[in-house]
Amino acid sequence: MAATTDLTKLVQPDRVHRSAYTDPAIFELEMERIFHKVWTYVGHESQVKNTGDYWTVLIGRQPMIMVRHGDGSVRVLHNRCPHRGAMLCGNRLGSAPDGFTCSYHSWQFHTDGSLKAIPLERGYKGTRFETGAADAAMRNMKPAARVANYRGFVFASLAADGPSLEEWLGPAKIAFDDICDRAPKGEVEVVPNCFRVVQQSNWKIFLENQLDALHPAVTHESTGKAAYEVELEFEERHEKAPLSYHFLSAFSTTPIPKWDDFQTLNYSNGHSILTGYMGLRPSDPDTLAYEETLRQAYGEKRMEEILAVNIHHVLCYPGLSVQPPLQQLRAVRPLTVDKTLTEIWHFRLKGAPEAIYRRALGYYNLVNSPSTLVNADDLWNFWKCHQGLASDGGDWVSFHRNAGQDHVQGNLTTSVIGTSEAPMRNQFSAWGAYMGGT
Repeated sequence: MAATTDLTKLVQPDRVHRSAYTDPAIFELEMERIFHKVWTYVGHESQVKNTGDYWTVLIGRQPMIMVRHGDGSVRVLHNRCPHRGAMLCGNRLGSAPDGFTCSYHSWQFHTDGSLKAIPLERGYKGTRFETGAADAAMRNMKPAARVANYRGFVFASLAADGPSLEEWLGPAKIAFDDICDRAPKGEVEVVPNCFRVVQQSNWKIFLENQLDALHPAVTHESTGKAAYEVELEFEERHEKAPLSYHFLSAFSTTPIPKWDDFQTLNYSNGHSILTGYMGLRPSDPDTLAYEETLRQAYGEKRMEEILAVNIHHVLCYPGLSVQPPLQQLRAVRPLTVDKTLTEIWHFRLKGAPEAIYRRALGYYNLVNSPSTLVNADDLWNFWKCHQGLASDGGDWVSFHRNAGQDHVQGNLTTSVIGTSEAPMRNQFSAWGAYMGGT
């Protein structure tokens, strides 16, 4: 690995050295300098509705617990007993309304992480670990997590200080505003099942793919063509194909030059937005019924403002990919230099007709599911990219497309065309700042 002081030299304005993806030592530094410092998406507050409900999650290398405390707040605690280090929760989710009990020696903790009881407490009298000692509580472990909630989406940071969540998100807040505003009740609720995919590739390859507007018409062409052929069969019978087929056919019926009509907005911290392209406002009865529900909730003017938001995808770098109009997100959990876990979640719009949820469920199952052809295409490419980068065939990864042509205004870079590699350059600009400490 290059010396620490040379890390930023791996990133140039139009290319990146392959070791940024393949060097295990660099990956370890990423855990320390990025994932143990930035705001990480932990989960949605509706995953922990009742006191003691919990989900376990990774923040960088740290196993953590998101839990609902008795005062209604959501806490994020280290999943570790301060006695001998055993994880307190071995399950992915569960409920502990009376608090956590360690299965090793029965130390007990309240749901805010404070110490509740120690068995054979007299054995600790006069030692540094007697009841009341600061380091005998889950919540006092270092680094403690800062926790923030934006419109029901819970984030945590292991950095003792730094920007607030809203400051860090900046314009990327629109991901959560858009998805919640589309709900007649102004809130969403998680659907409590999650696709979990382990990708055999570096985490950055996945993130770069999310706003790569050139790859869909190439990578997913065969899937899109198959869906389009079915749509034509419906048309021949003078029937309208379900909208779910359009989710797939759009990959091939949108020609490559058309993708240049779209746009990416790229902000500091590596966040990016891809403007919409699917046209999810048809005039079918389901959509009209949904619009009427929104109209009653917000009024005509506000309804039109909400449905006019032209966003398909928001990337909150380095760990979250949100698709607000489709009510879903993917959380990125790097495991090793060549292995990445992604969690794929979808949501209900509170107050919206059931048909609107079914529409989102269709996209969730047909596009984002690990069993779909779309995801299979991507996973195959991710693996091939990592294998190629680990070879000695070349040292650099090219991000030259439209380099130097995009429009820069302060902290915003607007892509000159939709297929510009501006989002990738923007991500690595943030990466260099985090890794170099600038």
